[in-house]
Amino acid sequence: MNLTTSEIFSVKDSNTFNTLALNIFKLQAQNCNIYREYIFHLGIHADEVTEIEKIPFLPISFFKSHAVISSNQPVEITFSSSGTTGMIQSSHHVTDVKLYEQSYLQAFAQFYGDVSEYCFLALLPSYQQRSGSSLIYMVNDLIEKSGHPQSGYFLYNHEDLLQTLLDLKTKKQRTVLIGVTYALLDFIEQYDINFPELIVMETGGMKGKRKEMVREELHEQLTKGFGVKTIHSEYGMTELLSQAYSLGEGIFNCPGWMKVLIRDTNDPLSLIKTGRTGGINVIDLANINSCSFIATQDLGRINPDQSFEVLGRFDHADIRGCNLLVQ
Repeated sequence: MNLTTSEIFSVKDSNTFNTLALNIFKLQAQNCNIYREYIFHLGIHADEVTEIEKIPFLPISFFKSHAVISSNQPVEITFSSSGTTGMIQSSHHVTDVKLYEQSYLQAFAQFYGDVSEYCFLALLPSYQQRSGSSLIYMVNDLIEKSGHPQSGYFLYNHEDLLQTLLDLKTKKQRTVLIGVTYALLDFIEQYDINFPELIVMETGGMKGKRKEMVREELHEQLTKGFGVKTIHSEYGMTELLSQAYSLGEGIFNCPGWMKVLIRDTNDPLSLIKTGRTGGINVIDLANINSCSFIATQDLGRINPDQSFEVLGRFDHADIRGCNLLVQ
């Protein structure tokens, strides 16, 4: 089965998506050792799966304990999740990093336009400080591809960030400020800036530095501090090569090669209807060389227009259904 990159990133309708997803499922059910074993223990026969709603989703925790690979090509890069000392990190072994690059560049173009039209400012650790992060890899590349002389990292230099923002505002330069949540809050506690055209994109993460906040409270503080109407968000993770984006109000949309489904929290092999809260399952066709069907530990719901919201995370008690399957 020869699937090309162009097929994955040119999906325009649900029929094409579903056909590709089923083809990739059969490919990975055969070639990804841990996924094949998981499907076997569920008693599912891959040849009998004829619709995407029947595809089994691999619990994301397997990326902590196994090499999830569907390709026989050598690993080019391994992305790892951040974690506190003693925590087991997830590892995503990527055999073709150009798939990741095409995924985030094409998704950014779909939601925001040409990368070269923007200046990218990052309230994030630099690539040298956090080389295993897929997010930092992406931001590093966006900074380079923007070609803008003022693009760069400002995590520990808020005074320079302020002056850069004021200068870019004066120049009417299209600008994206992307940062972890606690760093964005740290900045606006020091400075107020009224930059209505600025795209502020939070990537989540208090890292124990601040108390967790509900989205409405967080975004209210950030919109006031930066003088913007809405706060944008990126929904991605180490185990995926694609991201969904929210242009405000916590409503996310996927690029054409990514889809979110919602599973029943009490029966993880069953999906639930639009509008109800459950566990977020992701189909990411860009994950063709690992596993494209991931059961995350996030809670969410799908809206009638197929946009989705992220409402929180499972606690350890809530994921017992998945744990039983893993065992």
